[in-house]
Amino acid sequence: MEQLLCRFLVPDTDPIPLLVLLVGEIRPADAGDFESARRNLQALCYILGTRPELRAALRAALGNLLRTHRHSELYTATGILPNTGFVSEGFRRIGHKLLPDVLEPGLLRTVLRAMFDRASDRHWVVGVGNEAWLQVITALRFDEDPRSDSLPQPLVEMLSALRVLSYWIAALGTEPELLRLEPSLEAYESPFVAQNRELTAYIETYAEHWGKPLAADRDERQLRVLFSQCRDVIERVRRNAARNGTSIRLTYHLQRLRQLLQRSEQLLDILVDLQPRSSDSVAYPPMVSLFTQLVRDECLRNNLYRHWRQNTELIALRVTDNASHHGEHYITETRQEYWSMARSAMIGGFVIAFMACLKIVLAGAQMPPLTGAIAFCLNYGIGFCLIHILHGTVATKQPAMTANAIAASISEAGGKLRDIEALTVLITRTCRTQVIAILGNVCIAIPLSALIAFAVFSSSGQHFTSPEKSLHLLKEQSLVDSGAVFYAAIAGVCLFISGLISGYYDNYAAYNRIPERILQLAWPRRLFGERRMQRIAAYIGDNLGALAGNLLFGFLLGGTTLFGVLLGLPIDIRHVAFSSAFVGIAMAGLDFAPDLRLLVWAVLGVAGIGFLNLAVSFALALNVALRSRQVSDSQWRILVRTVLRNLRRQPRDFFLPPKEANACLVMQTPANTGDQSVRPDR
Repeated sequence: MEQLLCRFLVPDTDPIPLLVLLVGEIRPADAGDFESARRNLQALCYILGTRPELRAALRAALGNLLRTHRHSELYTATGILPNTGFVSEGFRRIGHKLLPDVLEPGLLRTVLRAMFDRASDRHWVVGVGNEAWLQVITALRFDEDPRSDSLPQPLVEMLSALRVLSYWIAALGTEPELLRLEPSLEAYESPFVAQNRELTAYIETYAEHWGKPLAADRDERQLRVLFSQCRDVIERVRRNAARNGTSIRLTYHLQRLRQLLQRSEQLLDILVDLQPRSSDSVAYPPMVSLFTQLVRDECLRNNLYRHWRQNTELIALRVTDNASHHGEHYITETRQEYWSMARSAMIGGFVIAFMACLKIVLAGAQMPPLTGAIAFCLNYGIGFCLIHILHGTVATKQPAMTANAIAASISEAGGKLRDIEALTVLITRTCRTQVIAILGNVCIAIPLSALIAFAVFSSSGQHFTSPEKSLHLLKEQSLVDSGAVFYAAIAGVCLFISGLISGYYDNYAAYNRIPERILQLAWPRRLFGERRMQRIAAYIGDNLGALAGNLLFGFLLGGTTLFGVLLGLPIDIRHVAFSSAFVGIAMAGLDFAPDLRLLVWAVLGVAGIGFLNLAVSFALALNVALRSRQVSDSQWRILVRTVLRNLRRQPRDFFLPPKEANACLVMQTPANTGDQSVRPDR
């Protein structure tokens, strides 16, 4: 490393290749080996501290780069979403991954890309910590150079970039979607526009009074107030979006606005610390913070996954919030609500028994694969919608909704859960609610489907299903003689997707103001009358997501087998309520005298199917809901350990309702600050 630094002493040497080699000396063999990178930086600091001529040469090379290269693109483009939009930026990143872009000379951004040319560099650059980089910049001893009486060129570039950022903030702050969700931006002076006027005056004052403390009426404090007001407006827009719906375009604008405001404040911090004639070291911490962020963002400039996740977090949050409004109705609290959920689940089991019998009839019709798949999809979809309309409950539909309600109850800041115990209580209530819902479905579906099959036999003299078909039905549900467990996991994925679909259409109804638009139709109002149309519009607004989710869930279940046939894959689904109904039908087909071993394995298979249906859909839905709130993996593990500890200590609470004496205590838990009482009409 010392020999490499000596090459900076050679006159007229291009410093960029030498800086690339210097970073290569610091870079650890493993990007995750932060300790090696930290030792390499300490070695560099030692050399700079003991060899003043090498320190001066490296300092001069860096100063020359800062004076002769343009900074604006580095500050205004790196780590900030472009104004092309979410889809266009996604395709741009794909294209640049396949065919890298050309590095333009004369840009400081190009120098940074050449120095940190590996995507993995972001790990060790950030991992060594800001303190290590502060030691390096301190070891360079910039105070040994005389302070310029005129505004240095790097600060001129920084002020220019700050002006550009301010213009973009003002333009984005007047977007029509923001004005729709926050009308005060038009009624009163917008802070997005006001910050541009204030920042323009600050930039002019800064250049005129370089090296002197600014007067109180010319400093940056008013500018910081306006930046804070801009962030408050963004938060209000986000809250309004939770009620009125959101879109990818709005999400993209909000994300870009936050990035522009953050970068503006970072540049402002550096400029403020460099303004008075004092030690420049006070500006080192914000410089290092900006440097590490720029390196990280440059390394991730073409990362498609980060772009997708960064811009879908708010969409996921809005979707899970909309779904959580319905998920709250699936979480019981008192014994009365618990048994009310049982009655609602019995309605679901009643309809499912007829749906299962109809599926047997459709399967025996020997229809072509596509026609049969469409018939199965309609059977499932219309049946699930009918259950919803009749205020029934399908147990396996609960997890995708209740997981969102659980995530919505999180008081979370910085990726840390504040009240894990209260959240654990909510999960406990959710588990026992889902247990009684499954029992309600199964306890009605099995005897009713058997009764229907027996009624067919009594009236026609022929079994609803032949003995061979009945044996086949039992084997399909068996825990050991078929792929029932694997197929149950596939059904769990379908359940998770249907939960997202429900949240999406709830968001769609709110964002596009579907009830209000329905009320503007003239002919339905003449046909049904004003009062009835009001009820219809309100019902659609409240239930569009649930109806769409149920219908499309039916199509997912009915189309999975056809999808497997088309691809030549052994793909099928197992749904606990239908599997239990098939067991009842098979019992009637075998004259209620099945092989005991086969029956036991079929019953265990139904239990395993139910567990996999719930576990897979609940885990996937809770993962999306918590990720959308930026809950870290470590908090995930803490939550899981807490739930398992409670299951070991108080297993009864996970299956049975609380005793009446404890109902008051349950009502007082922090998890129940909102209205989360069960409403079986969902």
